[in-house]
Amino acid sequence: MKRYGIIGNPLGHSYSEKYFTELFAREGLDAVYHPYAIEDIESAKILIDELEGANVTYPYKEAIIPYLREVDAVASQIGAVNVVHRGKGYNTDWIGFRDSLCPLLRENDRRALLLGTGGVSKAIQYALRDLGIEFTLVSRKPEKTGGVIGYEKVDEEVMACHQIVVNCTPLGMHPYEKELADIPYSYLTREHLLYDCIYNPERTLFLQKGEEMGCRIKNGLEMLHLQADEAWKVWRRE
Repeated sequence: MKRYGIIGNPLGHSYSEKYFTELFAREGLDAVYHPYAIEDIESAKILIDELEGANVTYPYKEAIIPYLREVDAVASQIGAVNVVHRGKGYNTDWIGFRDSLCPLLRENDRRALLLGTGGVSKAIQYALRDLGIEFTLVSRKPEKTGGVIGYEKVDEEVMACHQIVVNCTPLGMHPYEKELADIPYSYLTREHLLYDCIYNPERTLFLQKGEEMGCRIKNGLEMLHLQADEAWKVWRRE
């Protein structure tokens, strides 16, 4: 029996076990999928050696790279891995984000504001470059990540010149639904698109704020499904 799983911490919000268990059943495969909420990244090494394939989620998408035997070209450029197959790292997050974002785009959606600079953000940056969309990064500690602005710099002018706002942080994720990225939501308009990479809960406080201002909104559930489909393609390779 082949073993698969998801590596991260926490994992209470994750739908991956249900998604892949149902997929394996439909395919009639002799395989199991389990969550592995590891306390430290060094524990991932044992799992990588034992599992046929794994999904990698917060907070290990960047930290796992040194523990892999190889990283494919795209994941190497991104600097983050969310899929492992027989010890080799891949990134399918960027495809999931790109393909779920495209149907929502309008002609004037040319600049994005990315909240957060971690592994998810890196995949989204790659996707936006692929789409020819410029972006600005926002971080709580901009001094540690060059070329990034702090949340206190996000004012009316910044909001006005970025039509897309993407939450790449875990703020608002179950069970911390009351947490929210600190940006001036009062400057949102009907011209804005708010995209939250979180999918549990379905409507985060971030998305609720956007909805109140008449924005287009999108959560991360379709991104999850699309990246999972791409992960399955990776795992099926011989």
